[in-house]
Amino acid sequence: MVPDIHYAMSGDVSIAYQVVGEGPRDLVMIPGFLNNIELAWEEPNYAQFLTRLSTVARLIFMDRRGTGLSDRVAQVPSLETRMDDVRAVMDAAGSQHATLFGISEGGPMSLMFAATYPDRVDALILGSSTSRFAWAPDYPWGVADDTIRRYASLPIEDRVAFVAKSRRDDPAYLQWYARWNRLCASPGAAAMIIRIAVETDARHVLSAIRAPTLILHSANDGLVVVQHGRFLAEQIAGAKYVELPGPDHLPWLADAEAVLGEITEFLTGARASVEPDRVLATVLFTDIVGATEKAASIGDRAWRGLLGNHHAAVRRNLNRFRGREIDTAGDGFLAAFDGPARAVRCARAISDEVRGLGIEVRAGLHTGECELMGEKLGGIAVHIGARVASLAGPGEVLVSSTVKDLVAGSGLNFADRGLRALKGVPGEWRLFAAEG
Repeated sequence: MVPDIHYAMSGDVSIAYQVVGEGPRDLVMIPGFLNNIELAWEEPNYAQFLTRLSTVARLIFMDRRGTGLSDRVAQVPSLETRMDDVRAVMDAAGSQHATLFGISEGGPMSLMFAATYPDRVDALILGSSTSRFAWAPDYPWGVADDTIRRYASLPIEDRVAFVAKSRRDDPAYLQWYARWNRLCASPGAAAMIIRIAVETDARHVLSAIRAPTLILHSANDGLVVVQHGRFLAEQIAGAKYVELPGPDHLPWLADAEAVLGEITEFLTGARASVEPDRVLATVLFTDIVGATEKAASIGDRAWRGLLGNHHAAVRRNLNRFRGREIDTAGDGFLAAFDGPARAVRCARAISDEVRGLGIEVRAGLHTGECELMGEKLGGIAVHIGARVASLAGPGEVLVSSTVKDLVAGSGLNFADRGLRALKGVPGEWRLFAAEG
């Protein structure tokens, strides 16, 4: 589920941010060219990357001004203004000092902040970043101005070839990335962000960086070539430089495990296991069909009472079928079971019981390896379960073929709903409806 969205005021501009996790330190993640802190959680690799970061630190994840859920602006903001946005978010989140994680075009403002407010920066991490994007006689690996400016007008397939080479032949990723570009910034806003990149030069602050610094860069980065990362490492005193083998500019794709391992070791002194704790589980998602319309038709007071009865019915059946409530938000539930047959029967029982309250729920189930994150679950299996649920009709319990295959011999019956695409998940998935 998408973490709550908050806003910090930086002057008269609203900056969107999220706070995820409760780690012993704060980590402020400052994204690059485009970002949308809500839409990021719809891409499984990005969501898993953010979730894993939140197990190491209290993650403060922001949209820079002009992008995502933050306010659009009429004028190109200075580096100082963008630095003030970071300070505003930290203040609003109650963070006195933090590690800054600047990615790509988020790097220069991270550098500026670290040099200006050393008492508020515990450490600095730069991923696929630079202090200057544009070419100059004394910066020969920079990109020509006209090449940078043309980037925003490139077809989506061409942009992916620069930032996510490992996914350029993945139709599901291309579909998500196209939507991502549309919702992160309008064409005008994107052009302004590119103009910022062309004009920014933070090389003069590098010698003033005193915070422990980790620089991560992919050797085959197609957008910010590796010489940028090497230059940062040469200019920042005591910086640790790690060159990764992957082909992607975005750190949550091919190099994600290595990036997470390096960050964990840098922050804690101990490298995380390559594989997090995992468990096989059947995840169940439910939510009320037409909840907004129902609430509007019966009024707030009656809706609160109906919602309470719904929650009681769901929890009663979870207890009956030995399910574990993982999360609830509004009218939706996420639960986990150690047996898929009991999960299907529980979903059917919930659907039947709440129908007596005058409402219908949709339910979706998938079985797969889930990551254990304290009392929570994460990983691709959880995302698949959520996507399956989103395709269910009123009163329908929709399951993946994995669930159907695992309950063979249980006496449960299913109707084939055909092959379906699950948003953000590669390939097509055969889905089945559990019959009463």
